[in-house]
Amino acid sequence: MKTILHLSASPKLDDSRSRAAGERLCAALAEGRASRIVARDAARLPCDAVNSSFISASLTPAEQRVDSQLQALTLSEQLIAELEAANALVISTPLHNFALPAALKLWLDLVIRPNRTFRGGPAGKVGLLQNKPCFVIVASGGPLASDPGWQEDFLSPYLRYALACMGLEEVSFLQLDNQSRGEPARQTSAQRAEQWIKQQVDRFALPA
Repeated sequence: MKTILHLSASPKLDDSRSRAAGERLCAALAEGRASRIVARDAARLPCDAVNSSFISASLTPAEQRVDSQLQALTLSEQLIAELEAANALVISTPLHNFALPAALKLWLDLVIRPNRTFRGGPAGKVGLLQNKPCFVIVASGGPLASDPGWQEDFLSPYLRYALACMGLEEVSFLQLDNQSRGEPARQTSAQRAEQWIKQQVDRFALPA
């Protein structure tokens, strides 16, 4: 059975457009196939999960860790195991102040670990996870464009780099902008989302 991991990062547990689009994509990828969807809500992760105990444990060689350090890594190991077991990763997130929301950054800090999901070498970081299709849905209240005056999107290039650090290099993005600019703008982005979802299902359909 194939597994689709849906990581949602919106602090809006209800009425989140990024979360809803992510759920639609997961359902479309799973439709007609022996697949299960695992939902991980980054907004519910404990905000103090990355602390001095976690950092010390993550930097200690595995064979030297004591029980307290293993305990400090419990949540991180659970999140990494979810990522390793998934055949596809769907990330749905808002754009906050031009970049990642705190919940998504926290998840990344918990799963990007030396000698666990990457190792360092002469050429830089080498990912240790098996590559898999990754789909990222980014929602923003205003427009996203490269022209001066529009808000910049630092989230997408950062996230692409962070995922590649772990070995996840097959990443597709959907930008749902203008979500706070009235119903016509939301309808336009919703139509674009449905077209994009169909394209991803056609390109990356999981084997039955």
